[in-house]
Amino acid sequence: SSSSLSCGGIGGQPQVRRMLQTLHPARSALSRDAAPRLQHLTAATRAHTVRASCLCQQQTILAPSLAASRSSPLTARRRITVAAAAPKPVTAAAMSDTPTLELVSSWKQYGGWNRRYKYVSPTLGNTTTTFTVYFPPAADKGPVPVFYWLSGLTCTDDNFTTKAGAQRRAAQLGLALVMPDTSPRGAGVEGEAEGWDFGVGAGFYLNATQPKWATHWRMYDFVVKELPAVLKTQLGEQLDTGRAAISGHSMGGHGAITIALKNPGLYKAVSAFAPICNPVNVPWGVKAFSGYLGEDRASWAQYDATELMKGYAGPHLPLLIDQGSSDNFLAAQLAPQALQEAAAARGYAPFTLRMQEGYDHSYFFISTFIDDHLDHAARALGLAAP
Repeated sequence: SSSSLSCGGIGGQPQVRRMLQTLHPARSALSRDAAPRLQHLTAATRAHTVRASCLCQQQTILAPSLAASRSSPLTARRRITVAAAAPKPVTAAAMSDTPTLELVSSWKQYGGWNRRYKYVSPTLGNTTTTFTVYFPPAADKGPVPVFYWLSGLTCTDDNFTTKAGAQRRAAQLGLALVMPDTSPRGAGVEGEAEGWDFGVGAGFYLNATQPKWATHWRMYDFVVKELPAVLKTQLGEQLDTGRAAISGHSMGGHGAITIALKNPGLYKAVSAFAPICNPVNVPWGVKAFSGYLGEDRASWAQYDATELMKGYAGPHLPLLIDQGSSDNFLAAQLAPQALQEAAAARGYAPFTLRMQEGYDHSYFFISTFIDDHLDHAARALGLAAP
């Protein structure tokens, strides 16, 4: 364990040297031969301790909310094995074509459980996808509402789980957190991993129409249709997918707002951190949309929050956006003012854009204000919240 490693290993212990000195004289040669090996073992053990310590420190910085329960990769691995046996088994598929979930890992936190699943997704071209659910303690007594979180470029389902610190408030509110991945993985499409802002880790929550990408890059259908259906059929004893809110960060903020606007009534609230608000007019969006959708710009508007807002005629669900004033991507990529102007022109309310002085694009920013977004969702979902 990490505690034994921190003791400096066995080779440097005075007790061991005294033990060797008291052995039978015939074994003195063995003792002399063993000393270098023990010293080597000590050095190797100490080196391993340093590596484990560095990983632990990194994990503590990135995930302070989990530091107490996941002190190092070594202890985390042990806890996965123990904790995985505790959750309720996934219920049998209601239909033969319903994907079968496999529980990958599980960590208890604030009385609830972070559980990571994987399965083969038909929507994503039969690639294996992962997602994580935080079940608050209230989920043991019956189905609880769902807060979908869509992550940004380069992320997986694990970023929000380990960095945002959302579980404590979710546990208090009785709100489940659902974190899907950001794109298909392992599709084997040529060029899928050549850049960080297109392809793997950059699904942009749309349905690609270009032949090269159309079979696998269907994150819009995955988030809106397949994932909720899987949750309902296989985890419905604990999740009430009929009561849902949606949120996200950057590319995921773009996804959350566009998905909410394209599906009036499906969600009770929407929010975002530093969303890409007008992708048809910024470099990230132009690159993604031209690659996934082709050069017909008229087809791009259906995945642009600002363009959707201009013609929106559905119910006005509460919309909250937090944007850091020191975000390096603010001027060139995010354009929150364009969405704000479109909402004002449309008479959309309640619409709240908060500029947070000095904050950047990171999870330090997200973790500071995530409770506000959970409360925002909880109020719309009828849960007790300030």
